[in-house]
Amino acid sequence: MKLKITQTKSTIDRIKDQKKTIEALGLGRPNWVKIHNDTPQIRGMIRKVSHLIKVEEIKD
Repeated sequence: MKLKITQTKSTIDRIKDQKKTIEALGLGRPNWVKIHNDTPQIRGMIRKVSHLIKVEEIKD
């Protein structure tokens, strides 16, 4: 299964950890979309910045 991750909010005035996590996910600006495999590492990053992103599951 894959995850479609869309950034919905800006990282301005966010702590450094959240900015780095958004960058590690391949995002950077609101409305950017990235597709990742569903792994525990990606799920952990999603949990850390869940208030800044929207996640949809994509069936293969």
